Amino acid sequence: MKKTRLYKYHKDSGAKLVDFFGWEMPVEYSSIVEEHNTVRQKAGLFDVSHMGEILISGSQALDYVQFLTPNDASRLNTQKAQYSALTTPQGTFVDDMLVYKLSDNRYLLVVNAANTDKDFDWVKSHKEDFDVEVKNMSDQYTQLALQGPKSLAILKPLTDIGLEEMKPFRVRRGKVKGEESIVSRTGYTGEDGFEIYTLSSNPGKIWESILKQGKKFDIRPIGLGARDTLRLEACLMLYGNDIDETTTVLEAGLGWLVKFKKGDFLGRETLLRQKQEGIKRKIAGFEIKGRGIARHDYPVFVKGKEVSKVTSGTFSPYFKKSIGLTYLPIQYTEPGQNIEVGIRGKKVEAEVVKIPFYSRKKK
Repeated sequence: MKKTRLYKYHKDSGAKLVDFFGWEMPVEYSSIVEEHNTVRQKAGLFDVSHMGEILISGSQALDYVQFLTPNDASRLNTQKAQYSALTTPQGTFVDDMLVYKLSDNRYLLVVNAANTDKDFDWVKSHKEDFDVEVKNMSDQYTQLALQGPKSLAILKPLTDIGLEEMKPFRVRRGKVKGEESIVSRTGYTGEDGFEIYTLSSNPGKIWESILKQGKKFDIRPIGLGARDTLRLEACLMLYGNDIDETTTVLEAGLGWLVKFKKGDFLGRETLLRQKQEGIKRKIAGFEIKGRGIARHDYPVFVKGKEVSKVTSGTFSPYFKKSIGLTYLPIQYTEPGQNIEVGIRGKKVEAEVVKIPFYSRKKK
């Protein structure tokens, strides 16, 4: 299995390590619930270096990113990041991702670890009409995510970047503990926080410094288990569960990132037609009313008829109840709709609720 440059820190900390799409990664250090609550209340540090980074460069780099994605990358400057997707001609997901403009002719796509090779092949396969070069930079970058309400206080003394001036999805370049880095105010937890990208050969220096600086705030290293429960509470989509090549951007409730006026892109005609005709199904959140925990792929019933599967489900550490996501026929997606989830051979009552489940209080 592949190992990140921070592997020894996880090993030395006694983390439970698992195979995550070919990477040996920490799933938890203490317990998922404890780590989850640490991020919600204080701050946690994640090693997410398994994520993929694809560099598009050349005179037509912007045109190419515009063609590949539904969002409008022309709105980016070097101090902004953008949530977007790689879409198929059917308007479905190859992957979701963040896009960074490094310079006028260089764009960095940050994609999911499980999809890096597939995404790289997809991007390369469509470049014949564009003057661009595509490179897989994934093995060169180390990525850390510092998440939680104490993140700013912890990171501020360690960098020359003016973090307080950064709004969500803003980006700055500078040094973190002396190491050249890209820092964005982004994350996958629903909390305030920062993601740090570095090409440094010694990223452990940053990892150790953040944990040392955050000790007085009771910072903890956090595994992928809590990352998943945190993102689900915030209704952040997970590729392979909530979105994939069978779900369109509009069905996934992400129509806000589709900018039809920007011009042509892969999937534009299909998505525009779907918007005009109206979607037939949509992702919805639910809470279990009976006993049991909804898990991925469990059947979902409306009026006794199976209509869907659970895409993501867990016991929420914050709300202390079982929650989940599923795609429902559009007429059954309003909050208050009664549904049932098949759990261990029994149909358990559930109710459609407004999403996201969790939204942090803005200052």
